[in-house]
Amino acid sequence: MSEVLEILKYTIPALIVLIATVLIIKQMVKNDQNKRNYEIVSKNQQIITPVRLQAYERLTLLLERLSPESLIMRVSKPNMTAKQLQSELLSTIRSEFDHNVSQQIYVTPQVWEVIKNSRAKLTQLINSATSRVKPDSPALALSKLILEDLMVQEKSPTSLALEALKNEIKLLY
Repeated sequence: MSEVLEILKYTIPALIVLIATVLIIKQMVKNDQNKRNYEIVSKNQQIITPVRLQAYERLTLLLERLSPESLIMRVSKPNMTAKQLQSELLSTIRSEFDHNVSQQIYVTPQVWEVIKNSRAKLTQLINSATSRVKPDSPALALSKLILEDLMVQEKSPTSLALEALKNEIKLLY
């Protein structure tokens, strides 16, 4: 019996030291892994943040270019008919949007949906105004109707999308 007590006298402290050592090593490994994960996330943020900001800038530019005032000024040419202006406006909207569609991976689905809705509402605005003028009317008549319809709205579709984009940027940074 005294031999068993003698063995226990040495093995119990050794087991306690072993258990403590294992727990300390586990904690050190966990801390080291957390530190590496943090460094990876931090490095990724350093790479992704400038790209995301560039995407926000491009989408802002898209929305500014699609604003009806800007769009009409850029697309309208002397001696254009209302039908020609409608065609050019819709073609430009489609082209601008298609050129920037890849930017959707950098924004939330909700903001991308607002941007898509902005495009749809703008297209609807143009088509609605076009339906109230004769196709061979001067482009100026269509331009005037589009801008009048826009003024009736509380906020233009593009300004609503710009607000959503700005709000998202504020949340991220």
